[in-house]
Amino acid sequence: MKSKIMSKDKVIHLIKDGDTVAVGGFVGCAHPEDITSEIEKSYLKEHMPKNLTLIFAAGQGDGGNRGLNHFGHEGLVDKVIGGHWALAPKLQKLALDNKIEAYNLPQGIISQLYRDIAAKRPGTVTHVGLKTFVDPRIEGGKLNEITKKDLIDLINIEGKKYLFYKSMPIDVVILRATYADEFGNATMEKEAATLDATAMAQAAKNSGGIVIIQVEEVVSKGSLDPKKVKIPGIYVDAIVIAKPENHMQTFSEHYNPSYSGEAKFLVNSISNMPLNERKIIARRATMELSPNSVINLGIGIPEGIAIVANEEGIADEMTLTIESGGIGGVPSGGLSFGASTNPESILDQSSQFDFYDGGGLNVAFLGLAQCDKSGNINVSKFGPKIAGCGGFINISQNSKKVVYCGTFTAGGLKIKIKDGNLIIEQDGKFNKFINTVEQISFSGEYAADTGQKVLYITERAVFRLDKKELVLEEIAPGIDLKKDILDHMDFMPKISNNLKIMDERIFKERPMGIKIKD
Repeated sequence: MKSKIMSKDKVIHLIKDGDTVAVGGFVGCAHPEDITSEIEKSYLKEHMPKNLTLIFAAGQGDGGNRGLNHFGHEGLVDKVIGGHWALAPKLQKLALDNKIEAYNLPQGIISQLYRDIAAKRPGTVTHVGLKTFVDPRIEGGKLNEITKKDLIDLINIEGKKYLFYKSMPIDVVILRATYADEFGNATMEKEAATLDATAMAQAAKNSGGIVIIQVEEVVSKGSLDPKKVKIPGIYVDAIVIAKPENHMQTFSEHYNPSYSGEAKFLVNSISNMPLNERKIIARRATMELSPNSVINLGIGIPEGIAIVANEEGIADEMTLTIESGGIGGVPSGGLSFGASTNPESILDQSSQFDFYDGGGLNVAFLGLAQCDKSGNINVSKFGPKIAGCGGFINISQNSKKVVYCGTFTAGGLKIKIKDGNLIIEQDGKFNKFINTVEQISFSGEYAADTGQKVLYITERAVFRLDKKELVLEEIAPGIDLKKDILDHMDFMPKISNNLKIMDERIFKERPMGIKIKD
């Protein structure tokens, strides 16, 4: 049996000009850095391969030069279809400068689409994305002026509207695994996430394409536990043994065995949060937990909910999940996002999104960047910056309850708490509550139509979505309704007839004594 081990330069010559290339990874988790960096070197030196179509689900990069930034050269790619763009500024620039065709689709849809491509189905039919910017009636997921082709159709099945995301053949898939034998059977036991490895390999193979894998080490045939083989050798065409510095478990950690379940770490006691605007928001949001909640926490202020729950002694009332596939444990942040310390289970990414899309989450706590009078949220595009929706649409649209958490204004907000009252010492320069969001990442209209419970929690006010409009339901003690709230909104919200003062315990140093109620 012929060995599939190849040098990096030989592997790069397997990729042809104009190929459609899909790359696996989540930030730095399971990203094949040794191979993607070699593609960049080859293009800069030999001007090959060129004119590639790049497909990816989760964002992959460090906001600088690693990950998918290796593809960020004019001529190397001419089309990009991705779920999350924020970590690849070099690709963002090509899209913003109209140098490439560019699409932003929900991360979960791309993940699930790999399975449909593998099975030769025409595409993925789903409700996910209706009335957001990926809906063809709005923007169709297109990110610039030169992007014309429709990848999504609006269809009708038995009187209900759905989105149809079209399949496309994949010529090359590039993946990372831990070990492989010479035939290509590959395991992922040291990876922080398994992601879409199996489905992506199948998609390429059944498209008549090739599969290239990067591994830590090659072992003898027959030495791998078949139950651990995520990528069977029949799918694999080439194996690259990576340099250790290009095979870090995440982009910030070489190896953490608690991420992959090979060890259980003692989680150090979490330091309490200072009583500031972030803690105020996190405390009020924590009050929205129900018993035994299965939740997803967004990055930033929502992360404080786990800290507050720990302070209040109710952390065992919730199970944290992350879109990369982790269930249980403590999700990591920064360049280790995608990994979880001491997870109870690590699912394939598409399976996690199946659970999310079907309404499996009791509540999602997500960031609040821009909100408009209809309750729409934008997290995906801000002026000359393409952040991308990532898994946000899948999560926000389908959670039984969604709670948006963020400061009321942005850019220089300073507060203090005195005698249980909130005092705004300096307001932010930018209003977050505006007439019309730049891009609809979450549709208030869709949420209202489906009866989804939606809250918008800030340090000074709590709003609820009701019949496609925002209703102000709570204000913080010490806050002036007109001066501190209405004067910093570009629209007039509906004000509840039963306007309440936020729970006074939120604004005191001692624990609140939160009790979870059914």
